[in-house]
Amino acid sequence: MPFVVGLTGGIGSGKTTVADHFARLGIALVDTDLIARELVAPGERALAQIVAHFGETLQQADGTLDRAALRQRVFAQPEERRWLEALLHPLIRQRTRERLRAATSPYALLVSPLLLETDQHRLVDHILVIDLPVEQQLQRTMARDDNDKEQVAAIIASQIERQQRLARADSVLDNSRSLATLPQRVAALDAYFRQLAATTPATHH
Repeated sequence: MPFVVGLTGGIGSGKTTVADHFARLGIALVDTDLIARELVAPGERALAQIVAHFGETLQQADGTLDRAALRQRVFAQPEERRWLEALLHPLIRQRTRERLRAATSPYALLVSPLLLETDQHRLVDHILVIDLPVEQQLQRTMARDDNDKEQVAAIIASQIERQQRLARADSVLDNSRSLATLPQRVAALDAYFRQLAATTPATHH
């Protein structure tokens, strides 16, 4: 297992944009959001279990999961969210470990919005937090996903608080600054992580 940097941040903080810059520098990405989508693709056992539990209305005509409808259901009913997390989190963790083990870059980047809310943080050696003031999180997410303010605020409220996230960070990237400087700042972090990976034994696996 390579040295693993866990990249996290609240919704709308720019995790994907930052991760893409690391990928351009040759770093292997393991994205738990993408893994979660794979796990509910047609033919996957988890999709059949979700449809059996929530009803066939959540399956669209092409056989795929209606993710927006599922999100509304689980945010309105905490016990349903717990059921879904109990199903998916162990599967996500298992597939994440497999992908990290297969990484061949100097270190691997584990991209996860729920790194600190789940036990996924145990898979990483260093935590990088992408930070953004809550008001900017709201604005960027509403503009990107066409969600109303209440729904975005509910998602933010379900995630770990900004100050708690920052308190657990080993490195912080302030994403409220100019996007023009982002490639340069990611390159500096990449150099630092390569040095760390070369000198620090990976421990959290």
